[in-house]
Amino acid sequence: MTAQLAEPALAWRADPYAEALRTGRGPLYLRRGDGWLLPLEVERWCAAPDVADTTVLDRCAGPVLDIGCGPGRLVTALAARGHRALGVDVTPEAVARTVRAGGSALCRSVFDPLPREGRWDTVLLMDGNIGIGGDPAALLRRAARLASPSGSLLVEVAGADVDERVEVHVDDGRGGRGAPFRWARLGTRALCAEAPHAGWTRSLTWQAADRYFVGLRR
Repeated sequence: MTAQLAEPALAWRADPYAEALRTGRGPLYLRRGDGWLLPLEVERWCAAPDVADTTVLDRCAGPVLDIGCGPGRLVTALAARGHRALGVDVTPEAVARTVRAGGSALCRSVFDPLPREGRWDTVLLMDGNIGIGGDPAALLRRAARLASPSGSLLVEVAGADVDERVEVHVDDGRGGRGAPFRWARLGTRALCAEAPHAGWTRSLTWQAADRYFVGLRR
């Protein structure tokens, strides 16, 4: 029997994810029902932007919305560059870390009402956040409503040619686990096949430090 799925916001607020953000350390994983593990790079998320992140920051224009901002490394870096930048995350500890670092963030779901809807020049879905909610089509449509008419969406995708919708839970590898929730993983080909149905067209793809990115335009 499949366990009852948690609301995604509640799943991410629960330990061990919140504890990992508080300490800035892993290990932390997304675990599928078959035992497969996806490592979550907590230390990288809590550090300053790296070389790959810089390639994303360099492609941001105008006001920027970071969906699933985590501890806010990109939001704070964008603010330091003079951008109007806002992070959105369902985890209070993520929002608190972002604010402590000097960034702006709201504790709410991307599907909740947000400031400046339809006026963000750049929207970010980094660190696998195209998986939020387990429904990339719905997330892409929502991002299109948030972006300005000439806006762009920068997405970090899986390096593998993958297109999956799965049930996962957060696992710290030491016996701690969160409630199950839906997640998705998309590679470049899968994202580019899905994007036109949500009003996006591919503008560029790039790779940096073994991470993979796709730029979409309205």
